[in-house]
Amino acid sequence: MEWTLVILFGAAVLLFILSFSKKDSVKVDEQMEQLASTFGDEMNVLQEKIRNIEIDAEITAQEAGVLAMSSEKRSLLREVLDLHKRGYSSESIALKTKYPENEIEILLTPYIKTKNERRTVANDI
Repeated sequence: MEWTLVILFGAAVLLFILSFSKKDSVKVDEQMEQLASTFGDEMNVLQEKIRNIEIDAEITAQEAGVLAMSSEKRSLLREVLDLHKRGYSSESIALKTKYPENEIEILLTPYIKTKNERRTVANDI
């Protein structure tokens, strides 16, 4: 009878200790999930900022020597270039920005890399 009480008391102490460690592991898991979510959000924000900086740099390089454009036009050009670099067609960009397609094409013209359509001659002398 005494041994049974000692064993039951020992099991109770062991279960009591395990319950605290289990609570701690749940808290750690929740903190890890929250941390991962926060890092993911920060990464998305940083990627967006980097994309905007790259597009601004391209606009600035293309427009070097020209007075700075209005912030509205720069914002529109940034959005149009971003959509173009993501693979959107001029027509879909026009639908998204609610600007005429020909105006979108005019905006994109300096930034579109033209293909070199000349053929190379094998034995050109």
